[in-house]
Parts: sequence; C-alpha cells; structure tokens
Amino acid sequence: MTDTNWAPALTHQSGPKYLSLVRALREGVRRGDLAPGVRLPTVRNLAWKLGVTPGTVARAYQIATQEGLLEAAVGRGTFVSTQSRRLGPTEPLYRQPLTDPSDDDGVVDLRSPQLPDVGQTEALASAMAEAAQELGRQYLEYPGLRRDQYCREAALEWFSGYTISSLITADDLVLTHGGQNGINIVMQCCLRGDRPVVLCEELAYPGFRHAARLNRAEVVSIALDEEGMIPEALDAACRKHGGQIVCITPDAQNPTTARMGSARRNAIAEIARKHDLQIIEDDCYTAPVSGLESLRVIAPERSWHVTSLSKTISAGMRFGIVVAPEGMGEAGRLTAQHSYFGLPRPVTDIVTRLFTSGEAMRLRHAAQDVMSRRLQMVVQAFGDQDVSWQPGLSFVWLRLPLGWRASTFAREAEAEGVLLRSADEYVLQDGHAPNAVRIAMAGGVPEERFQRAIRRLVRLLENPPGDLPI
Repeated sequence: MTDTNWAPALTHQSGPKYLSLVRALREGVRRGDLAPGVRLPTVRNLAWKLGVTPGTVARAYQIATQEGLLEAAVGRGTFVSTQSRRLGPTEPLYRQPLTDPSDDDGVVDLRSPQLPDVGQTEALASAMAEAAQELGRQYLEYPGLRRDQYCREAALEWFSGYTISSLITADDLVLTHGGQNGINIVMQCCLRGDRPVVLCEELAYPGFRHAARLNRAEVVSIALDEEGMIPEALDAACRKHGGQIVCITPDAQNPTTARMGSARRNAIAEIARKHDLQIIEDDCYTAPVSGLESLRVIAPERSWHVTSLSKTISAGMRFGIVVAPEGMGEAGRLTAQHSYFGLPRPVTDIVTRLFTSGEAMRLRHAAQDVMSRRLQMVVQAFGDQDVSWQPGLSFVWLRLPLGWRASTFAREAEAEGVLLRSADEYVLQDGHAPNAVRIAMAGGVPEERFQRAIRRLVRLLENPPGDLPI
C-alpha cells in the first residue's frame, strides 16, 4: 500500500465542509487521482492541511466508508477501497447491477430465474384491455395514501394458504415497485441516526446491502449454518455493533436454499426483541407452503414481510407487497408516498384484476410447476454432486468439487455459453466466499436448450483444470 499527499481545495465548495470533502473523495476516485489501495492522510494531518476540524474529516471518512469508497483498517489507517477504480464522468458509483439480462441468443442465462410464459402475457393483455375501458378521472389524480385500498384488499389473496393470511388486513399492506423497492422503503422508514447499522446473513441477496448503502447504513454480516442465521452470532453482533434492522430469508435462504426451523425462528425473534431490532423477512421467492410460521406471525410487532410477483408472474410489472408490523401500515405507506407518491394507477388496476379473477394464483402455481420440472432435471443431472435445493424453489446451490474455484468455474461456464452466479456475489466486502455457485432455473428457454446448458455444466464439473491450486 502506498501513501498519498492528497488534499483537495474546499474553499469554493458550498454547504457543510464534511459534505464538500465527501464530494471531493468521490471525484478523486472518479478521476483516478485516488487509486485503489492508496492510504489516505490521517484525520489530523488532512484536517491541518485543509484548515478544518478533525471531526469534519472523520465524518467525511465515515460516510465515504459506508458508501464503499474507502476501507478502514484498525491500526493501519484509511485506504481507498480495492473495489474502486477510475470511473468515467457519467458512470455510476454502484457498478454491479442487481439484474443484467442477456440478449445473446447463444447464451443460456442461469443467473436469475427466468419465468416461463404459462399464460401471463394473455392474462396481462386481457387485464390491460379491461382497465382501459374503465378509464376515468382517477387517472388524472395522484395515487394518494388511501386510493390504492381496492388493490390492497385484492392483494390479500396472494397470502392464501400461509400462516400469515388470517392475521393481516389491507391496512397492513404497503404496495411497492417490486421486492427490492419494498426493502428500501422499510429501511427508509426504520433507519435513524448518523450511523445506522443493518445486520445481514453472511451470504445474502445483494439487494440488502445495496439498499443499506443507499440509506447510508453500515452492514454487519452474521454467520450461517444449515438452518440459516445463527441466533448466538446475531446476539453477539448486536452487543458489539448495535443495530436497527436485521434482514432474514427464513423459507428459502438466498443463495444457500436453507430453510429455518420453527425453534430457530422463535430464537431469532427473541433476540430481535432483546435488542429492539426491526426484521425484514424476505419472501420474494415464495417457496411452496411449508406450514412453518412466518416471522410476521411470531413477531408481529416488528416484522416487515416483503414479497412480490417477480419470481412467479411478472418481473416487468414491478409489483411488490410489504406486510408492515401491527399498526405500522400507515407509516409504511407514508414513506412510500414521500418516495414515489404510490404505484401508478394502470399497475394497480391491472394487478387487481389478476387477483380478483383468480388468475394470479393460477399463474403462480403453473409457473412453479414448470420451475419444479426444471429443478428435477438439474438435481438428476448433478447426481452425486454436493447440491442443496428445495422442492419448488427456482435455484440450487452447488458446492464445487476439488480442483475448481467458483470464479474460475463461472468463467469456464460462460465460455460454454452458460451464465451463473459465483458465491463472491453474495458476500460482503470483507467476507469469505465459499467455493460454490448459484444456478437458477431458466423457464423462459426451450427445455432441450436448458438441458444442453446443464449437461455443459456437468461436463465441466467432471473435468476440473488440473493446474488449479487446491
């Protein structure tokens, strides 16, 4: 690591000095003046050079660290993040997209589940046509806090058969632009203070940490075992770091496919009460009904249950549902209104028709049936490989055999025309990635083409490169 004498000019900057310094840090990384790995001046030295207080510099360093621009090493100093690189003048700081669909007809994309068309396009076209015939003055008005009541009442159908269904009303629901937007709304509603802390599983859906970063929160990882988040690890992290929100995927942990048992769920809820944590319960993959109580049932006073239509009906509709804790529905809807005023009227009209006609549940089950058949193909093809899965779930977790590294396997698979996700994409910046990959079901490609892609992966698994370190 090398040092830098970097000292930006802040005299012409407007606003608080610490924000001016944060902007200068961003620009320094963007232009390449601050290279990855470079050690920045100490807080006191930079404060002296700039003629500001040490507290001003410390606060700017803290914000830039939370954004991922900087890394702080105890006893060694503050460094430009090794994940940073020179950016173009219009290139965003958040470089890795949550979704990156491939338009190459020669590639089979197994990074995220691709929905089969089991009648969605026809059902959506019909619902759109019906909605168009009833256009009225309501399309000239803002959605408002209560004008989506009709859609929220219809959306209760989505929870039929789950333990949560008899305990919630339309007043508990917040309608969002998909599950990721729902997670962000909950964080906006619950995070407070200069340095909020979000606790996540050590292997977790990347959207959790992206939402936390957008809300200027520090993310702390919690160890997992075969049932998911370990209660004792969560308790220890809360005592060490504090925390305001814990993010959990109890039914279908992403990416490991783990399912949390009843005793574990109750233990997590008790620790959340002990440390006054809000819980984000991610149910966007809507695994088949397990009969286990959701965290919204176990801890209704603090659990935010997030789900969406994206994995079973339509990702393009961008429709999600947050079940707020008891008495918090209005607060959640107010946060959503401050963010985007509410969902567009065409979306709520179309989705309401899907729910009330019964089409939503029919399409959901039909799509899950197709994904289940694809899943069966994958499990049978992998044979004795170390693969974790759940019936009805649209992805598997493959631990690679001796001789393979996850990043190398992903590159070789891409060379074979198959895209998948390495474990590296699910760990925090300072976390340790296991030697594994996540493989999603592609319901949107012909079955034979999907089978060929899986056979290519099997062939790779059986022929690891002999010169890799083990």
